Amino acid sequence: MKKALFVASALIAFTGPVHAQEGNSRPEPVVQPHSIPLPADRPYPGTMQLKVDATDYARGIFRVRQTIPVAKSGKFTLLYPQWLPGKHAPRGAIAEIAGFKATAGGKTLSWTRQPTDVYAFDIDVPAGTKSIDVAFDFLSPTRTTEGRVVVTPVMMNLQWEQVSLYPAGYFTRGIPVQLDVTLPDGWTGAAALDGLKVSGNRYSYAPTSYETLVDSPMFAGKYFRKWDLGQNVTLNVVADEEKYLGAKPDHIARHAAMVAETVALFGTKHFDRYEFLLALSDELGGIGLEHHRSSENSRNPDYFTSWDDNDSERGLLPHEFTHSWNGKYRRPDKLWTPDFRTPMQGNLLWVYEGQTSFWDLVLAGRSGMQSKEMVLAEWATNAANYSVQAGREWRSVEDTTLDPVIAARKARAFPSATRTEDYYNEGSLMWLEADMIIRQATNNAKSLDDFAKAFFGGKGGDWGEVTYNFDDVVATLNAVHPYDWAKFLHDHMQLPGQPAPVAGIEKAGYRLVWRDAPNVYDRDRMQRAKNYDLTHSLGMTIDKDGVAGGILWDGPAFRADIVNGTKIVAVDGMSYSKDRLEAAIKAATDGKTPVKLLVERGGRYRNIDLDYHGGLRWPYIEKTGTGPDWFDQLLAAKRQL
Repeated sequence: MKKALFVASALIAFTGPVHAQEGNSRPEPVVQPHSIPLPADRPYPGTMQLKVDATDYARGIFRVRQTIPVAKSGKFTLLYPQWLPGKHAPRGAIAEIAGFKATAGGKTLSWTRQPTDVYAFDIDVPAGTKSIDVAFDFLSPTRTTEGRVVVTPVMMNLQWEQVSLYPAGYFTRGIPVQLDVTLPDGWTGAAALDGLKVSGNRYSYAPTSYETLVDSPMFAGKYFRKWDLGQNVTLNVVADEEKYLGAKPDHIARHAAMVAETVALFGTKHFDRYEFLLALSDELGGIGLEHHRSSENSRNPDYFTSWDDNDSERGLLPHEFTHSWNGKYRRPDKLWTPDFRTPMQGNLLWVYEGQTSFWDLVLAGRSGMQSKEMVLAEWATNAANYSVQAGREWRSVEDTTLDPVIAARKARAFPSATRTEDYYNEGSLMWLEADMIIRQATNNAKSLDDFAKAFFGGKGGDWGEVTYNFDDVVATLNAVHPYDWAKFLHDHMQLPGQPAPVAGIEKAGYRLVWRDAPNVYDRDRMQRAKNYDLTHSLGMTIDKDGVAGGILWDGPAFRADIVNGTKIVAVDGMSYSKDRLEAAIKAATDGKTPVKLLVERGGRYRNIDLDYHGGLRWPYIEKTGTGPDWFDQLLAAKRQL
């Protein structure tokens, strides 16, 4: 108590008035009034009309026309969507709008953008006006340096939040909107919207809520094909060339098996129909985004035509399909918002994304979309990376759920020290451990499957949203199997400084080991990225041009002052090649010979002797003992065969 009083007295002493010189100017802050109506759960008086002309694919320009009913004159605020579901951050593409104009009865209306909220447009509505017309162009990126490319010469990804505005003061679920979109001649579009009428290249849909519209993107393209996967689920595919649509019956059968496995897992559906939207493209920007009644995904063009080489590519669709239950139907209470202006809070993304990342591997394994070897290799790679991640000492997994806002997925100098969005993969490993705890305690009578059915299954035919919090997760786990789940989840997700997340692997009867050749997941990952991942030997990744990146904090490369962008020019006096570097790493296992490099950065050259002697190392999961193989139990098919 005496110490506390002393500290308080000291604070008072040091926080007294600052003695500024007489006569200095000292402004006071301007109080900014709250001028945007807060969202209210009430029906909007009328239906918005949204017309999008998407025919200018050569320049990637969408021309937008909206007619918006208004109830009274005066200031009318329109909002451009900012906080977007599934992106977990304010990513609205407001900078791509051009030519904004508002009119009523053919007369131009004055407008101003709110300087404290650049997503808000205030429009002066004259007396007697029943509706206003808004027009603007959305200038989509034409190269990756400008953002994600959404239009190519043969396909496009229409995201309605990019080409529309909505009135402030209402829950978006209460704002009706009717969409017309005009596509390029000869193109076919697909979206999970109802009441479609096609007239030539014009697609018209029945009125829906603005919330549903934003949750129902479209893929359209010159080369299009669809397949029925059962369960009222359709696979819609656009491709760079027609030849890439050449799926074999076995490929489609495995996708159908994945759908059947997912429905068997959750026990019910929260959609009347579901549309997989898949682009097979090198030109369209990559995307993996979830929606209640559709996916929004892209993969390599040869997804089907080089099927045997794309095992690692096939975990994305199970992930997005799972989100229809986990993330869309059941959603963390702080991630559900009434409009697209209210900030989202992602503290439970280790359930939303982490458990989905667990199920995408399990469902891929159960359905044959991915091999058991690939599933275990991905868990091995993730567990190994966390075993050397310095950032774990100061930052919890739950804190990384804020990373979409903090960093917006930008490149980092030392990501192993800052951490990134680890709630995905470390969340997956945590849920693997939870599954093994339940299986072993109940002699395989219960598992995380029971949690999934109880928590995400819910009422069949309910296509709405049900929110949850931490206590709801704990209660459902305890109903499946009594355990101190609150402490388990708190320690694993909310505390920094935790051990490497290998307990689930070990409980399954396996262990993390190291070998001198890449596992299948790392092999495929390096082939796609065209790089060489030496994280667990030299502590860096090297691209096809010999440029270093992904520098491991306090690894051999780090200790030699190699940073991202350093180019390896030579190995042992000879020009750099992957084979020469491998040979040098192997030669250094004698414990005496260093790995000799000549590197260049910013036009300056230097010789480096890397003091590393551990050889080439990549992670694997290896079976231990003769006990039961719990991974076989986990990955056993549950659908009716």
